[in-house]
Amino acid sequence: MILLKIISPQREILSEEVDLVEIPGSMGRFEVLRDHAPLISSTEAGTIRYVQGNTQHEIECRPGFVEVRSNVVTVCIG
Repeated sequence: MILLKIISPQREILSEEVDLVEIPGSMGRFEVLRDHAPLISSTEAGTIRYVQGNTQHEIECRPGFVEVRSNVVTVCIG
């Protein structure tokens, strides 16, 4: 499992265990699975998609940054 955290300067928007995350990166969309290599990237406005079991969820987001480290994906949106 991956811990997905989506935060803004005002509040924590989401903190959930998920199977995969798809993020709108500034160089194109990318997918994060368990044991993904560490990375830091900027993000574009768009849709973050994530899967929990057989259910897909979507959250609209503003531009920001994402950090992937030790099965934790933290998306900071402006």
